[in-house]
Amino acid sequence: MTAYAIAHLQEAAPHPEIAEYIERITATFAPYGGRFLVHAAQHEVKEGSWPGHVVVIGFPGLAEARAWWDSPAYQEIAPLRSRHIDGDIILVDGVCDTYDAAGTARTMREAMRTL
Repeated sequence: MTAYAIAHLQEAAPHPEIAEYIERITATFAPYGGRFLVHAAQHEVKEGSWPGHVVVIGFPGLAEARAWWDSPAYQEIAPLRSRHIDGDIILVDGVCDTYDAAGTARTMREAMRTL
C-alpha cells in the first residue's frame, strides 16, 4: 500500500543551505522508491488557514518511507532544512485501491449503537 511523507513547511528566507537541501533530497529517497508528488506548487486554501508550503513524497509502503527518513543520507541533509524552515512532517499510509469510506461509516455507526 502506498505511503506518503507529507510536510507542511512555513515560509523561510532564501538561504544557501536550503538550496543545497533541495538539490540533494531526491537522491536520498530514490533508493526507497520515493518520488515527489507535490513540490514547489501553489495551493488553494478552501477552509481554515494553511500558510507556507506543502510537500508530498510517495513511497511504495510505510516501511520504505520510514527507511528513507531514518537513512544516513537523509539524516545528513535534514539539518540543512530544519535550521531554516519550521514545519510539521508526517509519514502516513495511504488507503488500498478497494477502500470504501461508506464501510468506515458503517463501522462507526455500529460502534455508536453499543454506546
